[in-house]
Amino acid sequence: MPGERPRPSASPTISEVAAEAGVGRATAARTLGGYGYVSPELKERVLAAAEKLGYRANALARSMSTGVTHTLGVIVADIGNPFFAGVVRGICDTSRARGFDTLVVSTYERLDEEVAAANVLIDKRVDGIIVASAAVDRSSVGHIRTALDRGIPVVLVDRAVPSLDLDAVVIDNRDAAREAVEKLIAAGHRRIGFVWGPPVDKAPATRRELIAAASRNLWTDGERLRGYLDALDDAGIPFDPELVMVGPKVEERAAREVARMLGLPDRVTALFCTETDGVTGALRAIRARELSCPGDVSLIGFDDSAWAAVMVPPLTMIEQPVQQLGSTAAEVLLDVLAGAEPRRAMHTLRTRLVDRSSVAPPPAPA
Repeated sequence: MPGERPRPSASPTISEVAAEAGVGRATAARTLGGYGYVSPELKERVLAAAEKLGYRANALARSMSTGVTHTLGVIVADIGNPFFAGVVRGICDTSRARGFDTLVVSTYERLDEEVAAANVLIDKRVDGIIVASAAVDRSSVGHIRTALDRGIPVVLVDRAVPSLDLDAVVIDNRDAAREAVEKLIAAGHRRIGFVWGPPVDKAPATRRELIAAASRNLWTDGERLRGYLDALDDAGIPFDPELVMVGPKVEERAAREVARMLGLPDRVTALFCTETDGVTGALRAIRARELSCPGDVSLIGFDDSAWAAVMVPPLTMIEQPVQQLGSTAAEVLLDVLAGAEPRRAMHTLRTRLVDRSSVAPPPAPA
């Protein structure tokens, strides 16, 4: 009948929202698209009508008209890892509070998966990208440069990439590792194993070769190894390549390497493990030899968690501010999207050594 409003459809249109609000289609489109000026009174009417009808904006159409999707892309190594789950939680909470959604992709530490993820996010027209990158040199950062060339700002999280001049939100890896090893040294240990070294077949014979091998992998690996070596140097303890784990970075390899260190004529009396799987692998090896922690072998690990506190004994661990890493990375990126100049700086957050019961003086010689 004349003057009768159109019946709302299953997927209400802007025209139907405009009719419900009693405004022109252009006014409804500006309100729902987030562009142009609309008086507060009319905006309130349009939004109320949209909520009543269950209107959902077409995000792709809106992004084509405004150039903005209000979406951040997030690329992490393994969303199943509690560390990265915490980082993503921090990113999502912060971005949501500022009106942005997030798309999260997990790459399992594979560079080819990271490249594919970056291309998907670019095609989805995300406004910015946060990435825990597996890239290590200029030859492996093409996908990140592609995003930058498309006008998509990128912030690194957890890892820096030395060949990229970008904002990076990281922890104090080197200082944290040095502090942990210094604690073992202060307890009297001089034979200290480093668990989770470079993924090479054989331990390099010299410090320089060892650092170079670690640096060809993730930035965090190299920084934590440097902290270990710093503490040995400060205490005048000679570097022994036999006490550094090498090979695939998996729990089974860590267990084998720790078993090897425990079988040396002058065996390790303490272990510094830089990843959670390194901790569990080390504990398996200690128990397989019917040794005790810390009576026979002291241990400090990275990535504190609830399970570390209820172990027997409770484990001394390095606590990382995982959610703060994510929230800081999101804040840095969102500030750039809001018009701030990129600082291209290293934003370093502090860790905390949680002292429990897995460190004791070394056992007396037999």
